[in-house]
Amino acid sequence: MKEENARAYWAANLRLILSYLAIWFAVSYGCGILLVDELNQINLFGFKLGFWFAQQGAIYAFLVLIIMYAHSMNKLDRKFDVHED
Repeated sequence: MKEENARAYWAANLRLILSYLAIWFAVSYGCGILLVDELNQINLFGFKLGFWFAQQGAIYAFLVLIIMYAHSMNKLDRKFDVHED
């Protein structure tokens, strides 16, 4: 891999990581802490939505983020021809 291609790959990788970290922060801190009072006015399966996000919703969001990250990295690896298969 040429150095300029490696730099472009690393820059794209960092952008991807930072975007998923921003989503992770918004879900965990925003929905679980900052917006809990507003979200608690909505019920989901008999539980207040703010409580649900703080206890279980954030975990589901993290699992989805992991799957999305793996898929995005596979696409990025193929784009820069560094895939493993």
